[in-house]
Amino acid sequence: MSENRGVRENEVIENMENLYRKFITINNLEDKEKRKVELKKFFDRLNRAKLPETFNWVEEVFEGIHVKERGDKKALIWYDMDLDVKKEFSYSELKKEYDRLLSFLRESGVVRGDSFYMMLPALPETWISMLASLKGGLVAVPTATTMVERELEYRFKVYPPKVVIADENSVKTIDSALKSVSANPIKIVVGDRVGWISYDDLSGKSCKGEKTKVNDIVFNFFTSGTTGLPKMVGHTAISYPLGHLSTAYMIGISTDDLHTNLSAPGWAKFAWSSFFSPLIMGATVLGVNYRRFQPDRYLEVVSENSVNTFCAPPTAWRIFMLQKLENYDFSALREVMSAGEPLNPEIINTWKKYTGTVIRDFYGQTESTAMIGNPPWVKEVIPGSFGFPGYMHDIALVDDDGNFIEKPNEVGHIVVRLDRWRAIGLFTGYIGDEERTKSVFRGNLYYTGDKAYFDERGYWWFVGRADDVIKTSDYRVGPFEVESALIEHEAVAEAAVVGSPDPIRWQVVKAFVVLKPGYKPSEELAKELFEHCKKILAKYKIPRIIEFVPELPKTISGKIRRNELRRIEEERRKRGEKGEHEYFYK
Repeated sequence: MSENRGVRENEVIENMENLYRKFITINNLEDKEKRKVELKKFFDRLNRAKLPETFNWVEEVFEGIHVKERGDKKALIWYDMDLDVKKEFSYSELKKEYDRLLSFLRESGVVRGDSFYMMLPALPETWISMLASLKGGLVAVPTATTMVERELEYRFKVYPPKVVIADENSVKTIDSALKSVSANPIKIVVGDRVGWISYDDLSGKSCKGEKTKVNDIVFNFFTSGTTGLPKMVGHTAISYPLGHLSTAYMIGISTDDLHTNLSAPGWAKFAWSSFFSPLIMGATVLGVNYRRFQPDRYLEVVSENSVNTFCAPPTAWRIFMLQKLENYDFSALREVMSAGEPLNPEIINTWKKYTGTVIRDFYGQTESTAMIGNPPWVKEVIPGSFGFPGYMHDIALVDDDGNFIEKPNEVGHIVVRLDRWRAIGLFTGYIGDEERTKSVFRGNLYYTGDKAYFDERGYWWFVGRADDVIKTSDYRVGPFEVESALIEHEAVAEAAVVGSPDPIRWQVVKAFVVLKPGYKPSEELAKELFEHCKKILAKYKIPRIIEFVPELPKTISGKIRRNELRRIEEERRKRGEKGEHEYFYK
């Protein structure tokens, strides 16, 4: 396969390096209309092509293209806002670091397919660990530093760790969680802690990558669902490394760009936009670390470093609007993205007024890569619309009976068709949970769990979740986890959790609580429940509102009608009313 052509219909791709070269060339085109046409041709062929049996993205693309051809170029610029410390790594320097880590792991008996938990903030070692894991064919388990002991215990029990790397602030929680499980992982700390191996003390050498099969699982993300504890989303050696071609073109990153993304490690969005999208293109990533988010300082960092492409969640955009945008120099900005839920016109118009750039919305899931969005060539970005179906996923809408919706303005379920081709960026299924996998893969369709409609011009509009999952800030929260935590308290007989509309976070977690006999609603009891949840749940899962009620609405069979509670809550918030026994977390 030559470098100057794409992939033919049903072609067997034998050289993935050349495939990526072709994509990089197209995505670097300054003529956006030409880029649009060429990318459509590229994906029309790629979607139906046969992939090779093995693929190691780090060895064949990161090293085969970028280390080889731009080894001295900056790959990562890391800045700590709290300490005012900056570090820079070229592509070649990153290779030395992740080879050092991988070599040590291999000498310690770690082999392909072993689990590698990464509980780190945005440190350079986060990128290094992910690269080492991919090159070694390990299964990366990104883990948020907000996890509490009980959440880690569950994760360690269902998916035991072979290796754990963490920052100094996380080791105590990890050690406590490990006491209740049989796992005895290799423990590496960025810093220095008794009983842990210091990352700085690792010694290693250059090493070869594993011959990873394209269907080998290389990522395992824990994500919340409607019922039960978090499920495990499995991504393969191609579904993220190759699948994020869709995200790279949706953002519009070029090889000469400095790109940054406001997202914490431990979540899929970090892998999307802080890792794969820029590194696929051979661009430079700006990684920003902080303990407490300071929006004014963050915008200063974006300005001072002359960032070209910038992603942030809707919550951040709403907070940015409260800053004096005229005080920053955004002249280097070219592409700006948001994802998660719609932004209102005021935010988009205000940002454009002071920066000259348009915030473009796009959509995807932990289970996929970018699926729907406003790519750079969209001439008119309509506030509130998340754009058009992309080129990699075969997107459609269906009604409750699974019939395709062809008419505009009819709300339906967002699905991915699988009969014409199976999208490369789609996950394989929920690891170890065949029942849950079958619940979303029905016939020749994958159900995203989200609902939307499209208008007469083809623009798509997000409506909401088809299930009870709560979208708060940039997170998904399953009601079951929160309800289970509440019921553990001695005063709680029943609990039902829903999302309550919020102007900043889109939704906040609200709990309707029925008390046991002998307990009465009070502010003191509400505070006690808030504190109880803080000990059990990650911060973003803690209820922000608790309302004591005498009973919960239920079906004839006794199932709680969360949809009825959600409707009541939405109507009450519109009227600005407060319940008689409703208390807010402070």
